[in-house]
Amino acid sequence: MRWIVRGDIDGFFGLAVDNLVQLLLIDTLCRGVLGFPADLVYGRILPGAAISVLVGNLAYAHQARQIAARTGRTDVCALPYGINTVSLFAHVFFIMLPAKVLATAAGAPDPARVAWQAGLFATLSSGVIELVAAPFAERVRKATPRAALLSTLAGIALSFISLGFLYRTFARPVVGLTTLAIVMLTYFGRVRFKGRLPGGVIAVALGTIIAWATGIAPVGAKPAGAGLHPPIPVAGDLLASLGGGHLWPYLSVIVAMGLFNVLGSLQNIESAEAAGDGYDTRRSLTINGVGSVAAALFGSAFPTTIYIGHPGWKALGARAGYSVLNGVFMTVICLTGTLAWIAWAIPIAQESSVPTPTATMPPGMRPLNRTRPK
Repeated sequence: MRWIVRGDIDGFFGLAVDNLVQLLLIDTLCRGVLGFPADLVYGRILPGAAISVLVGNLAYAHQARQIAARTGRTDVCALPYGINTVSLFAHVFFIMLPAKVLATAAGAPDPARVAWQAGLFATLSSGVIELVAAPFAERVRKATPRAALLSTLAGIALSFISLGFLYRTFARPVVGLTTLAIVMLTYFGRVRFKGRLPGGVIAVALGTIIAWATGIAPVGAKPAGAGLHPPIPVAGDLLASLGGGHLWPYLSVIVAMGLFNVLGSLQNIESAEAAGDGYDTRRSLTINGVGSVAAALFGSAFPTTIYIGHPGWKALGARAGYSVLNGVFMTVICLTGTLAWIAWAIPIAQESSVPTPTATMPPGMRPLNRTRPK
């Protein structure tokens, strides 16, 4: 099986957009809701996210090629992988935001750093839970009927992923419905554009042009400029998070999100097997767990996961290359500060996607800054 085939280009744009949305949400929520300084977001969190995504993408691509070599097949599709959307919101609103409020009330000199350390602890715990569950998860998957795994997976996809993007589509209908039409024509109608341009490229380019033409873009002030932000281990902050008393106050969220991640991974592995690609459960979960641990070690407060949609990427013709391309792309935009320019040039309807902080905080707590990002 070749490293790059034609279908990998379409698969890359689909997976890259998924991951890019997560990074834009991290940027928006961390700076707009949590009040993190730009140096912390671009100098620590995003480089850590880049390491975690790159490690997992390369590992899953290698895993796909190993299966192809062992079976003699050329149609093996790597497991899609990236930052966990549900855990992203849970870590921001149920762990880091309360931690910042409590640190402020206690008179801590740097509440933002305390909140970030709480996120590091939760991310490390998520990875450890997945690593601990990896040796036993296959028994759970085999004991659970496929219909039960895939039906709940479809419900998660509709409730937590599809509906969110659908709301954004109607929040900006001129841009949203136009790009939705391109996606429907390409991926469901099997329409091919001249020059065999990938549908994902056409959708993103056309949506950006319309956003600029209608005054939606650019968003905010022009970024000062891109700069290199190499990943740096944050051992000191991670050790501080371990001794910072973040376990018991947020244990219910940490355990729930960790188990949710494990079960979601099992469902997606089952989905891949139903599409014809059988992956070893223990190894797949171990890769995911290592990715989350790497995220915490290098400063990201957000765990990773196996994504929904393997049969879709496989149907597009994606193999192993789309996973490698996604890992490299995410690494480049995170380490060079390019994400700030993308967020400035390609708008996302934040008012339709960011919950009100007061609606998700424990009783008696109020956010430090009620101004919602535009």
